[in-house]
Amino acid sequence: MTATAKKLAPLQPDNFGHRERLRERFLHSGESALADHELLELILFYALPRRDTKSIAKILLQSFGSLSGVLSARADDLGAISGLSENSAALLKAIHAAATRMGKNQVMNQPVLTNWEQLLAYCHVAMAHTKTEQLRILFLDKKNKLISDEVQQHGTVDHTPAYPREIIKLALNLGASAIIMVHNHPSDDPTPSRADIQLTNTVFEAAKTMGIALHDHVIIAKSAHYSFRAEGLIKC
Repeated sequence: MTATAKKLAPLQPDNFGHRERLRERFLHSGESALADHELLELILFYALPRRDTKSIAKILLQSFGSLSGVLSARADDLGAISGLSENSAALLKAIHAAATRMGKNQVMNQPVLTNWEQLLAYCHVAMAHTKTEQLRILFLDKKNKLISDEVQQHGTVDHTPAYPREIIKLALNLGASAIIMVHNHPSDDPTPSRADIQLTNTVFEAAKTMGIALHDHVIIAKSAHYSFRAEGLIKC
């Protein structure tokens, strides 16, 4: 966090009109009519009915960098913001969980390769703002439909032989014909490390011997992503 939260004053009567105008603008014109701080302010209305949510919305954005950063923040980090109640933190985390689940529902049992942008959007919501690296494996059937989405590892992605064996074993158990590896870089630099490349090559060869295709390995960062296949590091 980059800012120290200030004590928030109770909501003054003349702010009620502002709340109503903001709510009406949202209902009539949609989310595109509101700036990020206004949308966050609107969300907080319902958890902080007697607070000046404009101030706390700006503090949250300053502290976590973006609306996505706020919603993806850990509950204990949100709880460190003075004036943000436990109910408010729970509401923000519930919205993030709903967005993640909605994104997953949109890609599950769908042909992944023809819904690539939706898949990237889901992975970004689920992973881009986590503070530690997370390795996620997407398992596909013969028609390249997503049949399972499994988080295999938390913490720094390693290239020990155990991981390829676990990935291939699970792929066989699920009857998957192909897989996509996805992991995040909290540094916001999606450039693959030497370990990332070595792990990808190991999984590619292990999958190939079992008749399973590794379609891609995607690295997700806050503001960008890196595709091994698009960069020519995975070939048919």
